[in-house]
Amino acid sequence: MALRGLAGSGPGSRGPADEAVATDEEREASALVAAGAVSEEDEEDEGRGRGLLRWDGFSAWLHCVCVVGFDLELGQAVEVIYPQHSKLTDKEKTNICYLSFPDSNSKDPAYFYGYVYFRQVRDKTLKRGYFQKSLVLISKLPYIHFFHTVLKQIAPEYFEKNEPYLEAACNDVDQWPAPVPGKTLHLPIMGIVMKVRIPTCHDKPGTTQLVQSTQQGDTHISVILPTVHEVDLFRCFCPVFLHSQMLWELVLLGEPLVVMAPSPSESSETVLALVNCISPLKYFSDFRPYFTIHDSEFKEYTTRTQAPPSVILGVTNPFFAKTLQHWPHIIRIGDLKPAGEIPKQVKVKKLKNLKTLDSKPGVYTSYKPYLNRDEEIIKQLQKGVQQKRPSEAQSVILRRYFLELTQSFIIPLERYVASLMPLQKSISPWKSPPQLRQFLPEEFMKTLEKTGPQLTSRIKGDWIGLYRHFLKSPNFDGWFKTRRKEMTQKLEALHLEALCEEDLLLWTQKHTEVETVDLVLKLKNKLLQADREHLPVKPDTMEKLRTHIDAIILALPEDLQGILLKTGMT
Repeated sequence: MALRGLAGSGPGSRGPADEAVATDEEREASALVAAGAVSEEDEEDEGRGRGLLRWDGFSAWLHCVCVVGFDLELGQAVEVIYPQHSKLTDKEKTNICYLSFPDSNSKDPAYFYGYVYFRQVRDKTLKRGYFQKSLVLISKLPYIHFFHTVLKQIAPEYFEKNEPYLEAACNDVDQWPAPVPGKTLHLPIMGIVMKVRIPTCHDKPGTTQLVQSTQQGDTHISVILPTVHEVDLFRCFCPVFLHSQMLWELVLLGEPLVVMAPSPSESSETVLALVNCISPLKYFSDFRPYFTIHDSEFKEYTTRTQAPPSVILGVTNPFFAKTLQHWPHIIRIGDLKPAGEIPKQVKVKKLKNLKTLDSKPGVYTSYKPYLNRDEEIIKQLQKGVQQKRPSEAQSVILRRYFLELTQSFIIPLERYVASLMPLQKSISPWKSPPQLRQFLPEEFMKTLEKTGPQLTSRIKGDWIGLYRHFLKSPNFDGWFKTRRKEMTQKLEALHLEALCEEDLLLWTQKHTEVETVDLVLKLKNKLLQADREHLPVKPDTMEKLRTHIDAIILALPEDLQGILLKTGMT
């Protein structure tokens, strides 16, 4: 399992403890980092019981919290892991160390995310002249904005009060309710209360059901987060918004893409913005918001003996300008401007122009977009810049544009795939569920003439060419496998419902005891499958099937009843 680190931090305050060592420079930096490996296999059950049960609430949000320090002689080292029963292998600790310092020279359920708050303070008493430490949150949850906010609240205080403060913060997290999708939660931590809503798969990108509340019952709320997982889309796309549609195509098609940025936070935020731009379609390829030369895939990604893989990399080390020069699409950006400022728009340039470490910002690619550029969205965003429209409002406009573009693209596919579903009348309780029809690319292409994206999108261009390319991409493969699994489960659920509508007891009276026992075992397996695979079956259907099974067993001879009841499935 890999660590796809995403870090957040905010400016802290200089306290009395810093005054003694801080001279002419103090820096608080953030990094959104990705790479390395944290294994779920190492979450062993050892010590389960009282010690671990206490941390069930904590585990729903975080795997662990680490403190990483820098020593001139020893290098980076994990100094603290909390809770203490949390386990990390030596390789995992090394990965976390390399990703926790912005200046180091160094998938999904398969991934953990690492959120990093890096602090550097001038200190003449140390050999290197600086105090350097990072506070790292390791979590399975991709709640970028939420954990960024948590770090801003607790990290500055931690660096003054050390481990007792960290332990108290972790105890607060342990009291939080589980992050159930759709629930609005009040989460207290170290004297403040955050109000958040956990997103669901049905939420529209860029929308929020939380508003700044003035209700009397919310007077104890310190922070209200409209989103826990979305980044400032316009701020990230700002240097390249003239080319937003082309970048959307590259991400949709799973093309190898590199973001070269001046800092880990800017590289990470830009990579995350790219991955999110095709929402609600899931990006099924790999992405590394902050990739370093110490990553285990470094050799694989930099070799010239094979084509670059389908992955989006965020890098900061100038060394990559040379080693990734053969990648087909490279975005080189400068410093991201604060909200309200607009950087100079970068141009699309040929890859051969990316030769030196000081190459100018730009999109380096030979890719020719399939679709014509939508000038309306560009005019709308440019007008917003001229009118000093807030970045949040610009992000809403851009996110809605991407959403409508993605939906226009995916709806014809959804419509065609739905036609592959067998008719409900073809489902027989006494036969195996029917199979889905095969996806035939040419058959799908023929549907586009009458029911293609032109029904919902004003954008012209080679839509059919875009679909042909997409059907060969990892994103289509992942999307279709997901849809096929959902439809297969739906067929299994309909088959169960058909079984429940039959008079099974009457059927057993017309068949032998051997056939009846075989039916009971099959029905029990159906129940197990429905539970194991979370089939979309109504609760009363499951209860009705259990009742059928019990009635059939009671109608059998006592010796057979005893055997079937011992299976322990009723």
